[in-house]
Amino acid sequence: MDEKRKAMILGSFLGDSLALGVHWIYDVDRIQREFGRVDRLSKPLKDSYHPTKDAGEFTHYGDQTLVLLESVVSGRKFDLRDFAVSWRKLFENYSGYFDHATKGTLKNLAEGRDPAQSGSNSSDLAGAARIAPLVAIHTADQEELVSDVRAQTAMTHNHPVVLQDAEFFARTLWLVLSGMAPIAAMENVCADCFHGSSLDESVSRGLASAGNPTIDVVLKFGQSCDARGAFPAVIHLIARYENNLRNALIENVMAGGDSAARGMLVGMVLGAHLGMEAIPVEWLDALKKKKHILDLLERL
Repeated sequence: MDEKRKAMILGSFLGDSLALGVHWIYDVDRIQREFGRVDRLSKPLKDSYHPTKDAGEFTHYGDQTLVLLESVVSGRKFDLRDFAVSWRKLFENYSGYFDHATKGTLKNLAEGRDPAQSGSNSSDLAGAARIAPLVAIHTADQEELVSDVRAQTAMTHNHPVVLQDAEFFARTLWLVLSGMAPIAAMENVCADCFHGSSLDESVSRGLASAGNPTIDVVLKFGQSCDARGAFPAVIHLIARYENNLRNALIENVMAGGDSAARGMLVGMVLGAHLGMEAIPVEWLDALKKKKHILDLLERL
């Protein structure tokens, strides 16, 4: 695997793991007071949403992304049914957090729905954030990539806004991996595929905010999981820190809320752009699943 695809996947995992310690803390003053500048992988507090997790592990978003990576490595391609079986097995004895999308999808699968029809109606941007392993395996056909990305996302988050956002990032990553800078790639995708849409308008708002402090921007757009606020916040982070993955992920965490979903998307885009030199070695070394992930990437 080439270095930029490798950095894309690792950047996504690191964006999730860095956020783990303060994930879903909305009070930015509390983050600063109790954690300081979050520039290392940290353990969640006992009263958090992730009390069973340790520093260097993942939220339930990262855990699902790892299942997807394992599935595509095992099958040498994306197979929705195989992913669904592995995804469901993850949650059989899972000690981590079960969000609305997970509970709804598990219920639908238990009732006999096909994985293509099992998705919840969740509008959380996290549904669009697992896609790095899929982008890594598609090198020849962009439309096949988009089809797989939408199918994988819809299995758990069958919401039109989330599906559109997943497609946007898949197409953006395709251009970034071809050598285009992220801002230019996002503008090109909007012009070619989403011109005049609400997504186009959200990208414009995110790009226009790049000169403003990240905490202020995220508070304005919305810290929550909902894609309609989280999406332009991700665009802001990519644009403001286009050449600094480390700072992008730190400032994302300091802005609070659903920093894990935002971090996965920012990490994958900037990893694809900047390559392995941008991946902080101390963060990578602190990942509990570092060896397993690197082994998977070698096989991929």
